[in-house]
Amino acid sequence: MKLSQILKPEAIKVIASASSKKRLLHDVGELAHSALKLNQSRVVEALQERESLGPTGVGHGVALPHARLDGVDSVRGCFIMLEKPVDFDAIDRQPVDLVFALFAPQEAGVDHLKALALVSRSLRDQALCRKLRANPDASTLYALLTSDQNVQAA
Repeated sequence: MKLSQILKPEAIKVIASASSKKRLLHDVGELAHSALKLNQSRVVEALQERESLGPTGVGHGVALPHARLDGVDSVRGCFIMLEKPVDFDAIDRQPVDLVFALFAPQEAGVDHLKALALVSRSLRDQALCRKLRANPDASTLYALLTSDQNVQAA
């Protein structure tokens, strides 16, 4: 599995800022609706349900919100970069500016986990994160995220 199989160019957005974690999840829902044709309110509801189990802010300014949804045919993702980080209840208590949201079919056990592992490994690469933060252009972000040099899942 590669990030290019999960992420479409139109599913990337740069946002100046979000007023809160809740607002950021709504921004993710809007992007998932416009780019992936997912039901916006259901996306937001599913992400909020997942966050209630424990925050998906993994540290170093990165969050990986994810949810399983009816009507999703394969694992899909959206990426948002915030120009101004927002508090996301991350494990290291640092604000978040890189958000990679994943959406999977209800029954996508292994594929969902592989995709989550792939995104997590990719965004643990501090060099990649520095490049992402230095290039607030959606097409450049897509190229950086999907380049073949990035980690691949089994």
